[in-house]
Amino acid sequence: MNRADSRTDCLPSRRQILEAGAIGYFGLNLPTLLRAEAEGQTSARRTADSCILIFLDGGPSHLDMWDLKPSAPAEIRGEFKPIATSLPGVQFGEHLPKMARWMHECTLIRSAHHGVNNSHAAAVYAAMTGHDRGEIGGGARPTDWPAIGSVFGRMHPPQVPIVPYVSLPFITKEGAGGPPQPGFFGGWMGRAYDPLFVLKDPNQADFQIEELSPRADLQSARLESRKQLLRDLKTGQASSQSESLVRDLDGFRQRAFELLTSGAAQKAFQIEQEPGRIRDAYGRNIYGQSVLLARRLIEAGTRMVSVSWAPDANATWDTHGGNFTKLKNELLPQLDSAVSALLSDLHARNRLDRTLVVVMGEFGRTPKINGAAGRDHWNFCYSLLMAGGGVKPGYVYGASDKIGGRPSLNPVSPADIVATIYHCLGISKDLELRDSLDRPFTLVPWGSHVPDLLV
Repeated sequence: MNRADSRTDCLPSRRQILEAGAIGYFGLNLPTLLRAEAEGQTSARRTADSCILIFLDGGPSHLDMWDLKPSAPAEIRGEFKPIATSLPGVQFGEHLPKMARWMHECTLIRSAHHGVNNSHAAAVYAAMTGHDRGEIGGGARPTDWPAIGSVFGRMHPPQVPIVPYVSLPFITKEGAGGPPQPGFFGGWMGRAYDPLFVLKDPNQADFQIEELSPRADLQSARLESRKQLLRDLKTGQASSQSESLVRDLDGFRQRAFELLTSGAAQKAFQIEQEPGRIRDAYGRNIYGQSVLLARRLIEAGTRMVSVSWAPDANATWDTHGGNFTKLKNELLPQLDSAVSALLSDLHARNRLDRTLVVVMGEFGRTPKINGAAGRDHWNFCYSLLMAGGGVKPGYVYGASDKIGGRPSLNPVSPADIVATIYHCLGISKDLELRDSLDRPFTLVPWGSHVPDLLV
């Protein structure tokens, strides 16, 4: 989140504007979000107050995690053995033993599929928004459909002064050095609905978010003077360049300043306050501690946190080569610890019923192992895991064929999955929102929530 201060002759620095409440600095505009309270609620019954999305960017191998095929030929079944879970008759891969003990609280979907097999960006966009744009790759665009967290934060703003939508620990790139992947941003809803991106490693001893804390010298009198400055800019007493920085501020401006007088955000990021045994349980690595930070944020009132498990699309779960070595030695142990600790933590704190947890990627991997001991992209069938927040505990939906190549029962699309997530969050898939030009858009016009997944 480090950005250089930008100054003009008549304006405070960007950091100072942030400290005065104009937090568009983070791509987030609290007054605009607060205005959502005046737009009314949707008709869907909300079963989740918050959502944690753990996105396995790159495409995790369903055949080695949640849908093993022990009776298939060796070139398909791979190296891993199945193990029993806490749900009789359901097996996971042997390197997910901790998660296996929580299957009785989860819904496992084994029949997801879509039409994007080549471009990570396009597949991520489909998985995260429910909108399939084919193999059109490239980075995030202002015309994209908005992220789930952007919509959730708008329609159900937090009840305390805290950021509604956070994404961490990376803005995942489409390949190293490439553009940011779509699906995490506000899109046509506007930059005001982008998440707060936390781009620091919570596992580092010096982890802190300085930008959320006002300087010691920014006391109430100075805050009031900053508010007056913003009023002056709003009424045309400064340059047009200055006006553009505050054009979204209106009668909700006062409540934006509440962010600086509340300790909720500051306390949420103080991960060092967690007991050592809890931090150890999540895993002392950037992803485990990011999942722990996600729990702290939703506990403090944030509506949604997305954990993107890769700095770029090819860095982690995109296992074209050395699939089994990478899964066994790194990816699966880290995921196993983080997700099982999260479910245990939420359950112990009586929050699992009202927190929707989703673990998924953009597609799966090929049934047949390639010559580099890897598996390639496979969009035709893949698995994902959900828990809490209104989904059925101890349930498997759909099935794949004998090699995990195609759905054999109850196929579902990303649009269906996203529509189901929205349903749990109290948002209709048919909700109509408008962009900055007042054009109407329907959230997920061709998806339908899946009643069988819900309690």
